[in-house]
Amino acid sequence: MFKQKTLKGSFSLCGKGLHTGLNLTVTFYPAPENHGYKIKRIDLPEQTVIDAIAENVVDTQRGTVLANGNARVSTVEHALAALYAHGIDNCLMEVNGPEFPILDGSAIEYVNKIQQIGLEEQNAPKDFYVIHKKTEIRDEKTGSCITLLPDEEFSITSMISFDSSVLASSFATLDDMQNFDKEIAASRTFVFVREIQPLLNAGLIKGGDLDNAIVIYENKLPQEQFDKLADLIGTSHLNADELGYIQTKPLVWKNEPARHKLLDIIGDMALIGRPIKGRIIATRPGHTINNKFARLMRKEIRMHEVQAPVYDPNKEPVMDIKRILDLLPHRFPMQLVDKVIELGANYIIGVKNVTNNEPFFQGHFPKEPVMPGVLQVEAMAQCGGLLALNSVDDPDSYSTYFLKIDGVKFRQKVVPGDTLLFRVELTSPLRRGIASLKGYTFVGETIVSEACFTAQIAKNK
Repeated sequence: MFKQKTLKGSFSLCGKGLHTGLNLTVTFYPAPENHGYKIKRIDLPEQTVIDAIAENVVDTQRGTVLANGNARVSTVEHALAALYAHGIDNCLMEVNGPEFPILDGSAIEYVNKIQQIGLEEQNAPKDFYVIHKKTEIRDEKTGSCITLLPDEEFSITSMISFDSSVLASSFATLDDMQNFDKEIAASRTFVFVREIQPLLNAGLIKGGDLDNAIVIYENKLPQEQFDKLADLIGTSHLNADELGYIQTKPLVWKNEPARHKLLDIIGDMALIGRPIKGRIIATRPGHTINNKFARLMRKEIRMHEVQAPVYDPNKEPVMDIKRILDLLPHRFPMQLVDKVIELGANYIIGVKNVTNNEPFFQGHFPKEPVMPGVLQVEAMAQCGGLLALNSVDDPDSYSTYFLKIDGVKFRQKVVPGDTLLFRVELTSPLRRGIASLKGYTFVGETIVSEACFTAQIAKNK
């Protein structure tokens, strides 16, 4: 079972803001379990805290801008990408201005600090959202498209395409997040020379220079006009006849812009609020479509408040029926768990195949067979018993007795032919032989019943 993570300690980074030009400091702190990412504007009298979630994005013109009321903070995507790529679930960020410092235009300085300070594993389980089906969002006007496909891990392919003689089409792929530091983190943001004047006119990139961005010069300008642009961003005059990349440091990779777009996607996907297991394929991505997709994913997650377990009938069970009968005293017709397919420190996933031969269908009901809800609860309880017994050293010598059942809900009927998946988890640590549990029953991806349990583990006499 994967656990949530936070930082082992705090660290700070200082630099100028890309858009404001202000000298800024951002400090990263460890945060408790289930805290998520939060940003505090410590320069404001009320020290407003902004939740780093997709719904709080208010602008995506040249970066991701989060807000809570009148408090705004921009250029957060590089920091969030570094946190997400390192599996950090909980972090408080404090900044003394309206944006994070741009640093060198990449995420490498954040990565270096995270590596120095280290990570701390927490007790709460990491709550992955597993992709079961294709999800896609398109922008017909821009040609942008993001597709999310099922995969065992989180991976991304980013494909960029511009009407440019210097930067036409290229792509970048990250198949393993363990490679983020060496393959993606150092990729820098980029801008076309043709975009500089409009951005300046909009009051942006006041802190932009050749040390924190790659500038792409693709269409020849008169020398005088080229020199004026250089003066506006505080760089030396160059030959207007030479097209290509302009920066103080050479390209780290030939496809560095495509890699940076991939970095931006990771930062924007961090705003979903849960780590994803799936593969993203992004065509002509940008912060606008990234945010639309992150909002769509958050809506999808809310619709499936508890995600159905993944069931592969070909996979060897963790407990077969023989082992279940060794641990539980239940026998026909009250033995209601066929096998266990997953067993963690605080959760269990069991399976029950419902057939028309079940004895309860004779009277419930002869003309319309429906599995009694009380037996669904009993099946969840049996799974909970197996989970609780797994926590003691000699489980064969103990039995589980349920003391209380609360919050029972039945959402859909269960009929012959259904395969029931039970997910039961401990809601608090086992104390003095008392276990508190929450159970769900699924058919496919639909919750059909749920209940909370309190049970006692007692040694057999």
